Amino acid sequence: MLIKYDLSVVMPSYKEADNLSILLPRLISSLNGLDITYEIIVVDTVKPMDSTQSVCELMSVTYLPRVPDNSFGSAVRTGIAHSSGGKILFMDSDGSHTPEFIPAMYERAKTSDIVIASRYVETGKTDNPWHLVVMSRLLNVIFSMILGLPCKDVSNSLKIYKASDVKNLALRCNNFDIVEELLYKVYRGRSDLIISEIPFFFKKRVFGETKRNLVMFMLTYFFTIIKLRFFV
Repeated sequence: MLIKYDLSVVMPSYKEADNLSILLPRLISSLNGLDITYEIIVVDTVKPMDSTQSVCELMSVTYLPRVPDNSFGSAVRTGIAHSSGGKILFMDSDGSHTPEFIPAMYERAKTSDIVIASRYVETGKTDNPWHLVVMSRLLNVIFSMILGLPCKDVSNSLKIYKASDVKNLALRCNNFDIVEELLYKVYRGRSDLIISEIPFFFKKRVFGETKRNLVMFMLTYFFTIIKLRFFV
């Protein structure tokens, strides 16, 4: 595994040009304050569906189309395959993840294998409406209990991993459940793993609409829990 940077930031994107035009300057500013080498990889749809590529070129960040399809899972796998950092940070492109929070995460990553921006530890919170919060909390409790994960927020994708822990994983989920699959497979493969959760304020997206279909979201996660627990 060739390491060129201290940190790779992988950002799956699906028609998020408006959000990225605001988010990327803030992200670059936060990373520049860390005194590290880094790369930002925006993983777009297979074929451009908005001006995301132009935004990336303007900001001098790496633009990649995901392969082989437009699933969220393909975006994550594409980002991992093309990353060259010793650590990989996964971040949403919709504005719900605050770039200014990254320095605190990176500092914690110096003594931890996984760092989670957690909505569900003390002082963590979320902007989502109450019914989505209830659903999310239930989902996280079920995943943590059934899969034996020693953390309270498994589903927020804002996490830092060591590249050596994720590069060779066989990740098979195609929807947003790849976030849990990634966490579980890294945890399962390391008996000495150190996981840190930092209180985080999860905000609503700035522009556009969520790509999550609620019914499909629930069905996918139900089958993912069974698959990871009994068949992986």
